[in-house]
Amino acid sequence: MKINFHSQDSQAAKLIPRGESPLPTERIRGTYQDVERSSVGRVAVQGSLPPINQLPPINQLPPINQLPPTPNVSENLTAIDSTNYGALAQVMADASIEEIWINSPNRIFIARSGRSELTNIVMSSDEVRLLVERLLMWGGRRLDLSHPFVDARLPDGSRLHVTIPEITEKHWAINIRKHLMRGKTLDELREMGVMNQEISEFLTRAVQHGLNILVAGSTQAGKTTLLNALIGAMPLHNRVITVEEVFELRPQVSDSIAMQTRSANLQGEGAIPLRLLIKEALRMRPNNLVVGEIREAESLDLLIALNSGLPGMATIHANSAKDAISKLQTLPLLAGENISYDFIAPIVAASIDLIIFVATDNSGARRIMEIARVTGRIEGKRVEIEDLFTYQNTELEGFESDKSSPEPSRSIGGSVRGNSSNPIPTYTRGLGDLNEIFN
Repeated sequence: MKINFHSQDSQAAKLIPRGESPLPTERIRGTYQDVERSSVGRVAVQGSLPPINQLPPINQLPPINQLPPTPNVSENLTAIDSTNYGALAQVMADASIEEIWINSPNRIFIARSGRSELTNIVMSSDEVRLLVERLLMWGGRRLDLSHPFVDARLPDGSRLHVTIPEITEKHWAINIRKHLMRGKTLDELREMGVMNQEISEFLTRAVQHGLNILVAGSTQAGKTTLLNALIGAMPLHNRVITVEEVFELRPQVSDSIAMQTRSANLQGEGAIPLRLLIKEALRMRPNNLVVGEIREAESLDLLIALNSGLPGMATIHANSAKDAISKLQTLPLLAGENISYDFIAPIVAASIDLIIFVATDNSGARRIMEIARVTGRIEGKRVEIEDLFTYQNTELEGFESDKSSPEPSRSIGGSVRGNSSNPIPTYTRGLGDLNEIFN
């Protein structure tokens, strides 16, 4: 089985369709007729240069400051790729669809409002392979038998994940995760019912005070969306460095640098992991360090960076704020046998200020479910946290409340609703002191 995909080692191959070899630089300079064989090259070049036999003599060319502007090739390429989704074009254009996944050519699903649906789209195996090939032209990632997994970003910012046999049993498994809410501010997320006014103002104040924030939640809970909104609340003069496995964040700040990991080449060399990127980011004069997601030993490097006084944020997969802080104490142990639990616990207690837990409610809407504060104390090798806000499921009103609570908590948000589709969520205030956080 031979899978012919474009390697990240060849930049020229990104513009050449399968079956055609890249052209030498000299031939491209001499004529662009060969480049026209590529549909991508044709749109990028056509209209910007006349045929070589119609070019005027050198002495008749206008001054360089009077030449017409160069067409934006990247915009052209983006437009081309957006038309190359084939049978998936319609669902990709549907703003209500959150994710698309292909289990087999005749089993294609979508997620809408947190619920999955089987579509009536049917593709052939060849169409699925050609679709992946077109989409991977943008990511600079390789997919073959030695690398049967691939994560890549699409031109519209969606995230592509592909797994091929023999890892999968028979068919290619493809996921396209769209980021419908990315680019939203905290105020816009509040209007969409993700949080209420008080939490929006509290998080804005927390970010501007440089608190270290950990966003926790399950897959598709909205962690990246909320992290992106938090970045947008940073002071305008801050320099933000983001580190991700695949580009997903789009910081709405004027001074930012985004970096992503790189897989190894065919010789098994050239891999750039998150741990290296975090270390390099510290040499780039950041005011804030943002890690898209921590999964393994890179958590140790992040904690050491945050413990040195650098404000930062990250996301982590967890089922609650308590589970998130416990997991953050465990992941650094993967860095080596010389890292002990007793060594990590004080660093976590001193490095993290807030934990925000996000999830989907019973209706499929994304909500901030819990915000907890790290007190800095350790009890029995466990970092202690205090609840600040807890989401109150209004559908459970009328049931008897938990009488084991030491004292009644204050409800925040009430039953006020922005509209029928985006109700303002209600929260219960915890025992933690909000003012103490900023002191």
